[in-house]
Amino acid sequence: MTRRAYDAVHWYMNDVAFRVVARTGIPSDRHHLGKLILHSLRDDPYFVSQIDGGTGQSETNGSVLDRSIRCAISLSNLGLKKGDVMVLMGPNHIDFCIPHYAALYMGVMIASIDATLGPNELGHLFHTSRPNIIFCQSEKTTDIEKALQMSEVDAKIVTFDNDSKYTSLADLLKIKDEDAIQSFKPTDLNPEDTVAYLTSTSGTTGMPKTAMLTHKNLAIGVPYMWTTFKKFPTPTKMVIVTSPAQWLTAGFHYLLSPVLKYTRLQTSAPLTPEHFAELVDTYKPTYITTSPTMLTTMMTSAKCDFTCFETVFLGGSVATQEVINQVKQVARIDNVRSVYGMSELSGIGVQHDFPPAPGSSGRPIGAIDAKLVDPETNKDITEPNVPGELWFKGPNVFKGYHNNPEVTKETLTEDGWLKSGDIFYRDHSWNLFFVDRYKLLLKYRNHQVSPLEIEAVITRHPGVLHVAVTGILDKECGDLVVACVVPKPGCSLTAQEIKDLVKESLTDSKQLRGGVIFLKELPVTSTSKIDRKKLKELVLTLPRE
Repeated sequence: MTRRAYDAVHWYMNDVAFRVVARTGIPSDRHHLGKLILHSLRDDPYFVSQIDGGTGQSETNGSVLDRSIRCAISLSNLGLKKGDVMVLMGPNHIDFCIPHYAALYMGVMIASIDATLGPNELGHLFHTSRPNIIFCQSEKTTDIEKALQMSEVDAKIVTFDNDSKYTSLADLLKIKDEDAIQSFKPTDLNPEDTVAYLTSTSGTTGMPKTAMLTHKNLAIGVPYMWTTFKKFPTPTKMVIVTSPAQWLTAGFHYLLSPVLKYTRLQTSAPLTPEHFAELVDTYKPTYITTSPTMLTTMMTSAKCDFTCFETVFLGGSVATQEVINQVKQVARIDNVRSVYGMSELSGIGVQHDFPPAPGSSGRPIGAIDAKLVDPETNKDITEPNVPGELWFKGPNVFKGYHNNPEVTKETLTEDGWLKSGDIFYRDHSWNLFFVDRYKLLLKYRNHQVSPLEIEAVITRHPGVLHVAVTGILDKECGDLVVACVVPKPGCSLTAQEIKDLVKESLTDSKQLRGGVIFLKELPVTSTSKIDRKKLKELVLTLPRE
């Protein structure tokens, strides 16, 4: 029997929201993330909120509550106010959530940025986001100073660790006025218009853009990640956060872990396979959301017991059925799902029935309308099994790109439809089946070729760890298909084996005329997605077999 997604998370979120509104008397506070988090931290002060597996430190809700309020008071004293921008740069250490929550209390926009970026890249981001304050590690201050000078932005720098030149987070927390702490109230704001997150996004191609996600966008969109659960609070005991702090998946857990009441396991140390194994075997996390690429690497290289996981969500790129089956076998669970979402959707856009329709990404979530559109003509596709670009409309669709009206106009229609840039087809029950990114589709002699389809075939080879397919431009034929393959450790592969596998499985237009390249690793973005732009550049410089 097919079971639909549970409504339990929405009932629970409503219950929390009603309690907040009963206290404040402001109906729109049901979507005020700062007030929802503050209420939840106060509600259970002894609950273990977070663990830094890199240091062994842990912290309760009560401690997070006290420190985040102190931070908010100090930031207000510094002149920070609703609508200002806070940049956060750093690993997932125990202090990262403190200014994060303070900003949400105050209506300050949060821009979490990759801490490995250099001055030029930071300068570009600062020019767009125009930060008023930047939290970072002291080792990064020199790069930030250069970036601020390049972007002509004046921002205060605060370090998470101690620094003789700059104010530290510890300095901000030195509030002697206990009455101010006890009487603290978050800033009143309109959740529908007030931006909570400025999220850098470019998918796997194109220039970075900054999506504006409001409090209401996130309050409505993020809970849909929990529709496979029916017990609240504490739908799962412990979530391991493998995403870097600037990735939206990490942000989702910073937002909802205090509200849904689960412990957030994160780490300030580099997430090597050895460290991942240590975290899993020591803390026994029960839930993970990560990319197929990362989990495949960990299952191959991390020597640990995956059976502690009760739920595994794979996102960021498409997970093949082979990968899903492998995770089910290794973790000995059935609840392994491939999830589809976008930063611009404030989370996922589809949810699964159980059991899922084979090969399907799921059906549109209840908060939004969805339709398929011919990307060439912009005409609606009304028949099943016809590929088209997936468009969304609803309260979780983002507000637009920060300081970028031109790109916003390209992505959002005048009547509010979000163009996903992804090609799907649907069945009669509106189960959606992913084809490929529209911009990534290759064309060989007027035949459209999906890299994803070819990747799925090559992944079946028992000696293949990772694969990515791209094209090399040919004046006569269009795109010549080339496969970049990472062999499993200890496996010896030949290009001819890969070519023969594709030849046996796919039509002539999809053959590997561009050859095969063997790599030690695929180029990836900071969010563990395959970096398609770098991949295209790479294949032009390496020998192909």
